[in-house]
Amino acid sequence: MTMLKALVVDDEAPARSELRFLLDGAGGIEVVGEASNAQEALQLIKAIPYDVIFLDIDMPGLSGMHLAEALTTLERQPAIIFVTAHSEHAVKAFEVAATDYLVKPVEVERLRTAIERLMPAEEAPVRIERIPVEKGGRKLLLQVGEIFYVMAKDDYSYIYTNEERYLSTISLAQLEGKLEAQGFFRVHRRFVVNLSQVKEIVPMYGGTMLLTLKDKAATQVPASRRRVPALKRALGL
Repeated sequence: MTMLKALVVDDEAPARSELRFLLDGAGGIEVVGEASNAQEALQLIKAIPYDVIFLDIDMPGLSGMHLAEALTTLERQPAIIFVTAHSEHAVKAFEVAATDYLVKPVEVERLRTAIERLMPAEEAPVRIERIPVEKGGRKLLLQVGEIFYVMAKDDYSYIYTNEERYLSTISLAQLEGKLEAQGFFRVHRRFVVNLSQVKEIVPMYGGTMLLTLKDKAATQVPASRRRVPALKRALGL
């Protein structure tokens, strides 16, 4: 699935945090920015080419609806999905060409439906067989089946096989999108794991988990509390 770059706009910090959590579980979205008001959001949108804006309506100052109207003048307009506690603005939302209108509290499945509307109908998953990596100054093509897990390293990634570590210039978010169709899962903001290589799962304090892999080193990878529910579903637990 293509990872779409998103901006979350809501004047309430807990609401932004909750939406980030839901988007993480829904998949297909990489939240690369947040704004607490429409004016701040407008500055970010002019500076960064977002694919989609998740936008609250009732905010101090410029409302989300007015922001959406202002965006129609941009040469490259991001898609707009309103996320609001009120249903009465729905008609007006679609007058400004909103892709969808979600009423809080939002369910993950409803969010997935909204995200699917952003994807081109003809787009089909592409199965990636090899990933370009670097080792000892050489550029190699690594078979996806050899990968046990991937760890973020600044803007790059380290890819681990049974006994080797390779550097990739592809970001973790991009690798997640490439590998998701082949059974890889984002278990933590820093880790993507090949679920077929998970040997043991141990629940930890605070709702987190610790995954032990099948590699020679019996590597242990943490799963964050936010990602545990989706991870359990992916593993059939």
